[in-house]
Amino acid sequence: MKLITPTLSLILFFLLSFSCSDDSGDSNSEKLESLKLTDVSYGSDSNQIYDIYLPEDRTKQTKVMILVHGGGWSSGDKSSMDALIGLYRADFPDIALVNINYRLSDENNPPYPMQIDDITSVINQLKAKKDDYVISENYGFLGTSAGGHLSLLWSYAFDTQNNVNMVCSIVGPTNFLDPAYTNNTDPLLQELLNVYGVNPSEDYLKEVSPLHRATTTSPPTILFYGGQDPLVPTSQGTDLRDKLNTLNVANEFTLYPDAGHGWGANPNEIALLLDTWSKIKSFTLAYL
Repeated sequence: MKLITPTLSLILFFLLSFSCSDDSGDSNSEKLESLKLTDVSYGSDSNQIYDIYLPEDRTKQTKVMILVHGGGWSSGDKSSMDALIGLYRADFPDIALVNINYRLSDENNPPYPMQIDDITSVINQLKAKKDDYVISENYGFLGTSAGGHLSLLWSYAFDTQNNVNMVCSIVGPTNFLDPAYTNNTDPLLQELLNVYGVNPSEDYLKEVSPLHRATTTSPPTILFYGGQDPLVPTSQGTDLRDKLNTLNVANEFTLYPDAGHGWGANPNEIALLLDTWSKIKSFTLAYL
């Protein structure tokens, strides 16, 4: 069972076109050109690559937004995030963007800790190359579906230096101990959940659940869910919202009652797309 990667591509129809210009440097008034590097390797596997978009006039204070695609932890590609890249480049021309691929799970390679290790490798490389790229160590995460889960989990449990200023999850799972999961009778949903093991221990399910890794130092979080999602029940979002409120962690939660696992497949959902981006934009302005 593959997760349907949400897309915001229809929003682009409502945006003015934009172009990349040459950029300016961090010091000595020397111009740095805007730069796009594609398929930058951060490991030996063919999926361990990312694209990076470096803005003009960037400095060592330039913040970085990292995008993580969905696909049920076993499929998907960074190209599915291209629409969001376009939106960020249009509305946040001063932010650097990193669009990542990661190793995909299969019967011999479970997603955890492999995919979390990949995100750590990306962060380590960004830090090692920050002077070459001319960027800061201030990061935001935005993930969709499985990518939302990975973004939350890494930001809550593996950001040991507190570099993440914000994290956004669109229909990302948060709690594998949710009764909606543990007591489900849907064979397709169970097939999806089995990527994290058949009959896994409760301790393991807590370890891979952002809900159970959230702390008072977790970064500000914005969440989006669909009320008709067959794969990620609403409780995945409301329970995390309530936990973050208890921890006094800044957060925003949006539920679209009639939406499924992502939105944008038909023209009737354009308003949802616009609302989603408007809220992401405001949250980015506030916290990144």
